[in-house]
Amino acid sequence: MAILPILSLPDPRLRLVSKPVMTFDVPLRRLLDDMLETMYDAPGIGLAAIQVGVEQRILTIDLARKEEEEKKPIFVINPEIIWVSPEMSPYEEGCLSIPDFYEEVERPSRVKVRFQDETGKPVELEADGLLATALQHEIDHLNGVLFIDHISRLKRERIIKKFVKAAKREG
Repeated sequence: MAILPILSLPDPRLRLVSKPVMTFDVPLRRLLDDMLETMYDAPGIGLAAIQVGVEQRILTIDLARKEEEEKKPIFVINPEIIWVSPEMSPYEEGCLSIPDFYEEVERPSRVKVRFQDETGKPVELEADGLLATALQHEIDHLNGVLFIDHISRLKRERIIKKFVKAAKREG
């Protein structure tokens, strides 16, 4: 397993729409393992393949945050949200691709997602709370959408400007 470099704002690849996974094989399994290791190392609770430069509809999620919490990773491939609740819930979100920036985002409080697991088997999952938020946040990544797209234009422009300036200093 390997820790992969995580893309950060303003990298234009974060705005790409990811392509469906067609082949469930050993390289896919290796990528899933690497993504999981990268997510745990960051540390984060979700990671989309595009965040490590892989333009495929793949997510890893594990809500265990602390070292002593039992790890329960979920591999989500080719997801689609098939239902959202009318009730909304606010969560303070952050993103491994937008380090050290957090903002409250309101999303549907429950979702139903259809996807394939790491073997290609179809799965339907109904989620609420933090898992529902994490799924929506990560699926957004697959569609080239960042959580800052859900906040005010003024705040979004300010954070993008900050990251562009930092990238120029590093570049």
